[in-house]
Amino acid sequence: MGLRKILTDKDPALHKVCKPVTDFDKKLHKLLDDMRETLIDSNGVGLAAPQVGILRRIFLVDVGLDGNEIIEFINPQILETEGEQTGAEGCLSVPGKYGLVKRPYWVKVRAQDRYGDWFEAEGEELIGRCFCHENDHLDGIVYTQVMDRFLTDEELETDE
Repeated sequence: MGLRKILTDKDPALHKVCKPVTDFDKKLHKLLDDMRETLIDSNGVGLAAPQVGILRRIFLVDVGLDGNEIIEFINPQILETEGEQTGAEGCLSVPGKYGLVKRPYWVKVRAQDRYGDWFEAEGEELIGRCFCHENDHLDGIVYTQVMDRFLTDEELETDE
């Protein structure tokens, strides 16, 4: 396994639509393992393949928020959403900045695992937000394109 470099929002790769994964092989498994290590090392909640320069429909989310419950989503599809939430959102590709973003409160995703088997996962609050945020990366969208505005340092301090 190895750490991958996380691209910043100025990189054109982050603004391209990703292609579906068709080969569930050792090369994919290596990428997933590297992405897992990179996500843990960066203390993030989610990481999408284009953030490490790979234009494939893959993202990982730490649903336990502790590095121990990371789910791999390959060729994900958002099936259902409910409710609404507006809150602070950050991104490993936009270091040190946070924006105010409106997202669904609850999200249901269908995806494939590293072996090509389909599964479904649900998340609410931060995890639902993360499912949408990471899925946006696969369509070339960075949260700064859908946010209302950046949050000020003063606003961030009151949230802590």
